[in-house]
Amino acid sequence: MKTKTDIDARILALAEPVAQDLGLRIVRVRVMSGKRAKVQIMAERISDGLIDVDNCADLSRALSSLLEVEDPIKDAYVLEVSSPGLDRPLTDLEDFKTYAGYVARLELDRFVEGRKRFRGVLAGYDGDNIEIDLDGEEDRAEIPFAWISDAKLLITDELIAAGQANKPAAKPE
Repeated sequence: MKTKTDIDARILALAEPVAQDLGLRIVRVRVMSGKRAKVQIMAERISDGLIDVDNCADLSRALSSLLEVEDPIKDAYVLEVSSPGLDRPLTDLEDFKTYAGYVARLELDRFVEGRKRFRGVLAGYDGDNIEIDLDGEEDRAEIPFAWISDAKLLITDELIAAGQANKPAAKPE
């Protein structure tokens, strides 16, 4: 789920080694069309899951040079490197364990019990299935990770409080 298209996957393959050298992990890559294409890359530090402006700038500079040489997109584009944000996408199986206890929205690539969208509290994973306590359901659901086309955390008071607790203290001037 880090990518959706072949061009996303190509850019991810180019970006991952660069990010790793900088101590970063690529969370997601999306190429969005428009008047001018946008290459959106979300990243975070491997060490603590955070990212700051300097990390984004370093990755952006390194990727700009590489993408100019490799030229995966023939037309003009804008490169945007950012944090995954508080309502981050969940793109790796491990994300479902890391964010267990928080509310998420899942979208599947197929209908299950007449619907494709599910919302509930993440409960980790078992094998290749994510576990989620769905809103309005008593039993815990297991959904194959491979069926998930999109997943993201939903902003709640608990998530905001956790984000504030993980925020580094301001540096004295």
